[in-house]
Amino acid sequence: MSTLHPISSRVALSVLAALCLYSLPASAAPQWKWRDASGSIQYSDRPPPAGTPEQAILARPAVPTSRPVVKAAEVAPAAAPVAPAASAAATKADSELEARRRKAEEEKKAQVKAEEEKQAKVRAENCQRATAYMKSLQDGIRIARTNAAGEREILDDAGRAEEMRRTQEVMAGNCR
Repeated sequence: MSTLHPISSRVALSVLAALCLYSLPASAAPQWKWRDASGSIQYSDRPPPAGTPEQAILARPAVPTSRPVVKAAEVAPAAAPVAPAASAAATKADSELEARRRKAEEEKKAQVKAEEEKQAKVRAENCQRATAYMKSLQDGIRIARTNAAGEREILDDAGRAEEMRRTQEVMAGNCR
């Protein structure tokens, strides 16, 4: 049984790491090289600034950095067959949008109608109570109420007249 010396395994790992590093490309990003207006050489992963003369560009990246320019005449015929499908999809999307809008409007109208019905019911109940109270006031029945101190007090003629006036206002607002 043979064992490796600890130093030899370190050397083997170092050699393996060096081989991996050498197998990687020299630069990960495309490199541009050009001479600027002052004469110094510039390196960058972006193209030289606009207005740099062609003879001042010393090196270009191997990978193109921009997409090729396509003339409009070349694009138009290819886009023509797609237009009917696109317009059909747009028409379908418009109809779906219109249907959603109509549904939202109907829901809003239903909510408004439900709220109006609820308010009408409350007004009808208030009207019924006020009418019954007005009848009690007009019949001359003795009516007692609690004052601010928590004591019971019987309405006199002035208090009865004031209560009748307030009840008339309630009836005017709720009994339509």
